[in-house]
Amino acid sequence: MDEARLTLLDADEPPPFTVEHADGTSPFFLTADHAGRLLPRRLGDLGVSGAELLRHIAWDIGIAGTSRRLADQLDAFLILQTYSRLAIDCNRSPEVASSICVLSELTEIPGNRDPGPAQRQMRIAEIFEPYHRRIVAELETRRAAGRPTVLIAMHSFTPVYKGVARPWHIGVLYNRDPSFAHILRDLLKAEGDLVVGDNEPYFISDESDYGIPVHGERRGIPHVELEIRQDLIAEEGGQEAWAARLARLLPRAYQTLRAQTRMEATP
Repeated sequence: MDEARLTLLDADEPPPFTVEHADGTSPFFLTADHAGRLLPRRLGDLGVSGAELLRHIAWDIGIAGTSRRLADQLDAFLILQTYSRLAIDCNRSPEVASSICVLSELTEIPGNRDPGPAQRQMRIAEIFEPYHRRIVAELETRRAAGRPTVLIAMHSFTPVYKGVARPWHIGVLYNRDPSFAHILRDLLKAEGDLVVGDNEPYFISDESDYGIPVHGERRGIPHVELEIRQDLIAEEGGQEAWAARLARLLPRAYQTLRAQTRMEATP
């Protein structure tokens, strides 16, 4: 890519995010950092084959459809990232090396080798920052209006990673504040048909994540990151089933959290 160019995205390319249920009445606030797999035209294919760009290294397979269905059922605000995490990962601080990865699982990303400061800044300014500015703007609007908010970061994970099978159907992730996550974890386990990961197959940290530490923990709002196994939501039927399950359990988890909070506040 020509470093002299002033922009990354052409005027006719899709915006870096889409919002659904912008005026949703639910307390739940859904984000999908890895919903899309597009690459900006000026990045080409980053030296990665078309088959590889369909794999989980490029996006969270199935999470866009699952999140849309969940947002529909809850009437919840939903923001979805348009571009592939191979361009820039919107769940990483731009300051960490994995923000623009050169190796994803076992796949090298030649176009990300030393992109140069100008191109790196364009990826940040035109993809990462607009996405997170929109999240901040909505959260600030809700705070000013005194609206309760529960941040649900929606993700999916590959059933086999580097040759190792992963048994979990869903992972419930948290870091400093496990209160809402633990309630939801227990409700999912009580379903009786799920293997539920407790901070599996990943865990949240300031180095490996951005959405929950910045938008959830720093604001002190209830939050959880969900990881659903991709083979369970690759097709529409699975997406519908998981959206229906979460639409049933999330409100129950929030009611339980509110009840616990009231009890703790009672002298």
